[in-house]
Amino acid sequence: MSIIIFLIILAALILVHEFGHFIVAKKSGIRVDEFGLGFPPRIWSKKYGETTYSLNWIPFGGFVKIFGENPDAESTTGPDSSRSFVNKNRMIQASVLIAGIAFNLLFAWILISFSFMTGILASSSDYAKYGDNFVNPHTAVIGVNKDTPADIVGIKAGDAIVSIQDDVTKDEIRGMAVNVEAIQGFISSHTNKNLILTLERNGETIKKTVMPKNGIVEGRVAIGIAMDDVGTLHLPLQTAVWEGARLTGHMIVGVSMGLGNFIYQIFTGSANFSSISGPVGIVGLVGDATKLGFSYLLSFTAIISINLAIINLIPFPALDGGRLLFVLIEAIRRKEIPPQIANLLNMIGFALLILLMIVVTYRDILKLVQ
Repeated sequence: MSIIIFLIILAALILVHEFGHFIVAKKSGIRVDEFGLGFPPRIWSKKYGETTYSLNWIPFGGFVKIFGENPDAESTTGPDSSRSFVNKNRMIQASVLIAGIAFNLLFAWILISFSFMTGILASSSDYAKYGDNFVNPHTAVIGVNKDTPADIVGIKAGDAIVSIQDDVTKDEIRGMAVNVEAIQGFISSHTNKNLILTLERNGETIKKTVMPKNGIVEGRVAIGIAMDDVGTLHLPLQTAVWEGARLTGHMIVGVSMGLGNFIYQIFTGSANFSSISGPVGIVGLVGDATKLGFSYLLSFTAIISINLAIINLIPFPALDGGRLLFVLIEAIRRKEIPPQIANLLNMIGFALLILLMIVVTYRDILKLVQ
């Protein structure tokens, strides 16, 4: 089921991205020869007007075949060259290229806004002004440090903390008294004692026994979890759209900074490639998000959409950012880059991207079998 959901998400994101290129090209008077979901060979195709719409066997991608985007003799000097991408002014070319990125960001905004309307897990402190719109307030585990007592006993991110109890003295915090500050204080004051955490996970109540230790958090004992006081936030349409835009903006900044830092680490030789997930890894993440509920799946899809948009902005051949760089260079030089050079660079870039995808997918499979 996770694979099917992943393919649906991938198809939706690609459809949105390529539709951005498609609609702006059409509105700009550029001829669009094909709109394809997936990569050939074809399963099905149908021509409407001058554009062929196709469904293809390889599901990891999609494309819009815009006349003149990869220049040749026909598109530069042929009988229909006036409708060629390469013969449009630089502003139109840039608009077509950036449209896919813009549509992915817009799609993320819509998904996040809809999540706020249907109910999204949110921090009570971040959205305190909407206190009346919170339901099911609780303290949740939002992160577990690797190889800590919490990790060893199987506490997971997403677990709701129902109570915490000293196994010997039977001291306990439960009910309305449970919050981040109270739990941190309880753990700190119970050194060298087994603590019983009652957790709720996917509708089931479970118990985990854990002993706090020094060295995880400076100056006090801890069990290795990050917590937050959260609740399910439901917002009306107008407020959801505003908060959706604000959160989308924060996500765009976060993803951009993370990607920029990763690229910097590549050039300094300190990049951790094990943190990258390809299609196989994302399938597992989709499964986790699906278990948490529909709104979580929407939010996860929004994050992927933002990642897709930001990655496409990288000035690398075959990506939209690489093509935008060519347009910028041509605008500065006031002279076109020879088509043979542009096409060769894009072909090399595409081959390198496919190679990267194969390597990342291979690493994902190794993680599964280990």
